[in-house]
Amino acid sequence: MTFAAPSPGEGVPTPPPPAPAIPGDPIPAPADGDVPDIVAAYDRLSERLGRVRGEVGRIIFGQDRVVEQVLTAILSGGHALLVGAPGLGKTLLVETLGRVLALDARRVQFTPDLMPADITGSEILEEDAAGRRAFRFVHGPVFCQLLMADEINRASPRTQSALLQAMQEGRVAVAGTNYPLPQPFHVLATQNPIEQEGTYPLPEAQLDRFMLQVDLFFPDEAAERAMLLATTGASRPAAEPVLAPGELAAAQLLVRQMPVGEQVLDAILRLVRGARPETASDQRVRRSLAWGPGPRAAQALMLACRARALLDGRLAPSLDDLAALAGPVLRHRMALGFGARAEGVRLEDLIDGLVQRLR
Repeated sequence: MTFAAPSPGEGVPTPPPPAPAIPGDPIPAPADGDVPDIVAAYDRLSERLGRVRGEVGRIIFGQDRVVEQVLTAILSGGHALLVGAPGLGKTLLVETLGRVLALDARRVQFTPDLMPADITGSEILEEDAAGRRAFRFVHGPVFCQLLMADEINRASPRTQSALLQAMQEGRVAVAGTNYPLPQPFHVLATQNPIEQEGTYPLPEAQLDRFMLQVDLFFPDEAAERAMLLATTGASRPAAEPVLAPGELAAAQLLVRQMPVGEQVLDAILRLVRGARPETASDQRVRRSLAWGPGPRAAQALMLACRARALLDGRLAPSLDDLAALAGPVLRHRMALGFGARAEGVRLEDLIDGLVQRLR
């Protein structure tokens, strides 16, 4: 798997090396309404996803919840913001997922001097042997399937906004021309919550593009012990591909075909609308929040609940999926007012209260 930016002389992304043969039946994308085929495809996909989690777990220790949430975002076709202290394996997790899911993965280190063209690419003026001059577009590192935006909050808001169109529309517009990105396309951005000097807060529009905010914490003692034994020896384990190229796109289509019950649908609407100060029935929520989640939050919950159910081997999402994903989907789409911050109100407590009212 190559993580280097494409050579300017080539002007196109470096293709990933051929993936090895993946054991097991391929994951098809059955037609809508073909219930027996869909159920069989769900069974095959659920088994394959179990192998994906197992392969990632050989490399990443003590972060099962994090792996589940990131896979949920990818299966839903979305992006994830990884927030955690240094040394918790954020970079290694992205590299491992690129390998296990057979995706072309690239990494961009966000710094204060990074420019938008360093991400999307730019046009250069070339002259041929006959003296004719023409502009040629040189693709940037965003032209990949899995982009790691490392320490995204260290770049200026202008540079961060270079990802807005790519994350929402799957294309990049340069000099009036649209360039489609490889599909599937996902952004996994990392953010360090400790070192805030020299960082820029992510704009609300940028935060809203991330389906989930995944918080990383230190592993427990048993996981840290296993990590020490596995990573300090003469050799280190290497991840192997589990999905073949193209199978992830088929899996994402299967997620969108999963039925959602009226109870879960109504709960999603009540949760999202109850988290907005304009429509909340809870007076504490109305007083505490400066702004709340938009329609993208409801869409994210709808897809993420389906993906989590599939990861758990179920054919339909439940209220438990909604409760587990409410925090990761909502916390970066809400902001406390000045008075609430002064009183020590926590977003997590507000979200937990909204979830409790759904049961």
